[in-house]
This record gives sequence, structure tokens and C-alpha cells, in this order.
Amino acid sequence: MNLSPAQPSGAARSALEALFRLVTGFLLACHGVASLFGVLGGAHGRGTVPAVQWPAWWAAAIEPAGGVLGCLGLFTRGAAVVCSGSMAYAYFGVHRSHALFPIGNGGEPAVLFCWPFLLIACPGPGACAVDVLPKRRPPAASGAGGAAGAGGCGQPRLPTRSLALKVRR
Repeated sequence: MNLSPAQPSGAARSALEALFRLVTGFLLACHGVASLFGVLGGAHGRGTVPAVQWPAWWAAAIEPAGGVLGCLGLFTRGAAVVCSGSMAYAYFGVHRSHALFPIGNGGEPAVLFCWPFLLIACPGPGACAVDVLPKRRPPAASGAGGAAGAGGCGQPRLPTRSLALKVRR
């Protein structure tokens, strides 16, 4: 009897990772745009952060850039590490000095963005990301090119020639 929870198949898992990446990136981008430009309710409902002020403005500049890169799946791992590190700094460098727990120091958004972006950085972007789209290759001189095996998002291009091993007796 198998009591382990059901695991999604490879394709379903990759699609879920992509959806997670897309939603998390969109939310972080909205948070950054609100802080920089005062739209969507502004920074914590109070307008914009002062220009070039450390660390609030710089974090607000990282958020939309990292969020958009996360949504697109472009430079996903690097952008996710920078976003996660930015949020970790926000918590430990800014919020932690006010109280021990995030509920008491206003650091919930920092914590709730730090861990998901670390999670995105580990497995990578998932399906349908710019990072995993098949690369266009110039046609081979021997005529062995073509579209054989060129699949959808993230599927590798399969070689058209079989590789035979020569066995010596």
C-alpha cells in the first residue's frame, strides 16, 4: 500500500512551476510599480518611495525588473536569486530591527516574496519560459537538419542521425 501523496507528472509539474513563476513575478512587479510610481495604491498606501533612497527605492527598482523577468522566464534563476536576496535583506536589514516576528514588524511581504523566489531559482523556470524555448540553429551543411523532434515549450530538439557505437570483438 502506497501512502505517499500523488506527484504530478513531468509535464504537469513543469506547467505548475511556470504558473507559480508567472503569478509570483506578476505580484512582485505590481508591488515594485506601486512603490516607484504611486499607482495601485502606492507604497503601503502612502504614495511613492523617495528617489534613490537606500534601501527602499533600490528594492522598489529591483521588484518590477525581477518580476517581469520572472514572468517572461528570462534569466529566471539569476533574477530569482536577486529578488530573493533583496527580500531577505528587506526583512533582516529593515524589518527585523522592529520586532522578532514578521507579523509584528511588517515584514510579511518580504518573507512571502523571499521564499517563493528562492523556490523558483532552484528548479528553474518551468515550461514556456524564454530560457527554455528551443534555440534556432542554422541548417546543417550535410542536410541532416529539419524540424525532427522540435517540440513545444522546453522540449529539446532531437538529433536526426542515430549515434551507433562500434563494438570491438
